[in-house]
Amino acid sequence: MNLHAIHVHPLKAARGFAPPSAVVEPWGLAGDRRWLLVDTDGRLVTQRGQRQLALVEPELTEDGVRFAAPGREALSVAVPEPEGTVTVGVWQDKIEAVLAADEAHAWFSEYLQTDVRLVHLDDPATRRPIDPEFARPGETVSFADAYPLLLTTLASLDALNSLIAQGDHADEGPLPMNRFRPNVVIAGAAPWAEDDFRRIAIGEVVFRVAKPCGRCVVTTTNQLTAERGKEPLRTLARHRRFGDELVFGQNLIPETTGTLHVGDPVRLLD
Repeated sequence: MNLHAIHVHPLKAARGFAPPSAVVEPWGLAGDRRWLLVDTDGRLVTQRGQRQLALVEPELTEDGVRFAAPGREALSVAVPEPEGTVTVGVWQDKIEAVLAADEAHAWFSEYLQTDVRLVHLDDPATRRPIDPEFARPGETVSFADAYPLLLTTLASLDALNSLIAQGDHADEGPLPMNRFRPNVVIAGAAPWAEDDFRRIAIGEVVFRVAKPCGRCVVTTTNQLTAERGKEPLRTLARHRRFGDELVFGQNLIPETTGTLHVGDPVRLLD
């Protein structure tokens, strides 16, 4: 097995990019999901309710991030100084974050046609502990849904697409991997082999597999057009239901840090 691709998503719910290498920090890939949009009540805004976020393209810069979106002039936003924080809600968690500049709030509010604010996670080492049912003391996560990284495999996507082709919405397939918004994509594994992963090494970095990733309506959103369909949730409901969750991929927690490179070998440790 080897590392086929790396994906970094600077703004939660927006597009990602695929670098040839990435630094693994304790809370996730460097630069991944450190920015977040929130509504006027401080609750996260994602593609679940604002599917046009799929069309926002962030680009990391030396001092922050540059955003582009259809019909909008690109906007560069600097990492704000941590001179005060606001409380934001990411699912069940209450997290302290730093507000970006007012022009960023205006840019996104005009694009989404609703009032939002852009915030930055200034101190990922302390702000948000991982669910203690799956984490060790001191382990934290960024603005990702719940865990530092998400792993998927090419073989499982191929298997899922084969199942979609046999279903009622075959015209929606085959689906690309970007529907699942992973951080690391593995080649050379058997279909669904990741269900049995417990600890793995990708290159020089060791990860613990926390739990399978339950999927939501975002996976039905075309990441190039923001149009929404029925798949893959219809097929996952028939073939990949584990308890209350429709599963594709595995959540990872880093046990060590280092740099990942596309092509790195992947080894099972336990």
